[in-house]
Amino acid sequence: MSEWVDLNGTLHPADSPVLRLDNRAFHFGDGLFESIRVINGRACFLDAHWARMSTGADLLRITLPAGFTRERFGEAIAAVVAKSEISSGRLRFTLFRGGGGYYRPEHDQGSYAIEAFSLKDASYALNPNGLLVDIWPEMRKPVNELSRHKTLNCQYYIMAALWSRARGLDDCLLQNDRGNIIESSAGNLFIVSNGVLYTPSLSDGCLGGVMRAQVINLALANGIKVYECSLNPQNLLAADELFFTNAIQGLRWVGGYRTKRYAHKLAGVITELLVTSTSS
Repeated sequence: MSEWVDLNGTLHPADSPVLRLDNRAFHFGDGLFESIRVINGRACFLDAHWARMSTGADLLRITLPAGFTRERFGEAIAAVVAKSEISSGRLRFTLFRGGGGYYRPEHDQGSYAIEAFSLKDASYALNPNGLLVDIWPEMRKPVNELSRHKTLNCQYYIMAALWSRARGLDDCLLQNDRGNIIESSAGNLFIVSNGVLYTPSLSDGCLGGVMRAQVINLALANGIKVYECSLNPQNLLAADELFFTNAIQGLRWVGGYRTKRYAHKLAGVITELLVTSTSS
């Protein structure tokens, strides 16, 4: 397999330099990104990724490249997948503001890059061992219009992941500035109580995850009740299951939060539904 990068519609070998050091994504984190799963040589959930990306571009006041439509988005991604000969993998689509300037940009014209990486697992698979987690106590995420988008400023999540690593944990739970539990350092949060799914509301500041939406839709389509609501630490202790979701890994179930232990029955059911929905 050879690795390739698409920069504004032109394919380059991935081991060659393609960006200048004065790029605004590097200097200021001025942009956003999408992580996209590839299964059987096909990128999954492109409509949802396009919707979030284009909405985020509007919020950041980044103008999409000329002629870059939903159709062109899909064509560019398919070209990178085909050129890199990826059957199972992940893509990173990065949109950033071009040009110079400092905090005040010279213009708002956007540029993009698509990177491709292969994965071993042919499709989504539930983790064999449950994750060990705790609540990250050092910082809280502010609730604002940026909260639900995947901007290039990921320092908050990196700090949370470093805290988990230092304590031998697999991940951690993040809180908003009101004290509600909203997500993990690498995905959205769901809890299961008496067969019902609960997930934090977008109004509480969690990421508007593509896989979060897929899980909600799959659950509702199969008669599983879902509620979007505020969650607190007491809800974690009362739950039967707890799992995280993201577009690359699907569902990852949590085995333990402090002294609390969880099952993963419904997480397994939803993973099977997800595999079926992405294999056709």
